[in-house]
Amino acid sequence: MIFGKDVTVKYQKIDQYGRLVGKIILDGKDINLEQVKAGMAWHYKFYEDEQTPEDRELYAKAEAEARVARRGLWQDPNPTEPYQFRREEKRERRDAR
Repeated sequence: MIFGKDVTVKYQKIDQYGRLVGKIILDGKDINLEQVKAGMAWHYKFYEDEQTPEDRELYAKAEAEARVARRGLWQDPNPTEPYQFRREEKRERRDAR
C-alpha cells in the first residue's frame, strides 16, 4: 500500500522500544485503518484507550466488517492474535534451550 511512496506519520508517543506509535497517512488516507478494513491487520484493543474515541469506533467497525466478510486474515477459521503468536514464539525459543 505504501511501498516506495512518501507518507506522513502522525504519532502520539514513542514506545519502550523506541518505535513511533501512530498512524501512517498517504494522500489523506489512514493506511492503518485501510489495513484493518482489508483484513491485513488487527485492531489491537489492548491499547485502544490511547486512540481518539472516533478512531476507536472506526477501527472496531472496520475489523468487525472484515471479520464478517472473511477478508484477509479472517479467512482463517482461528487466526492467531499477534501478541499470542509472539508469546508462543518466545515460549518455543525458551523451551528449545
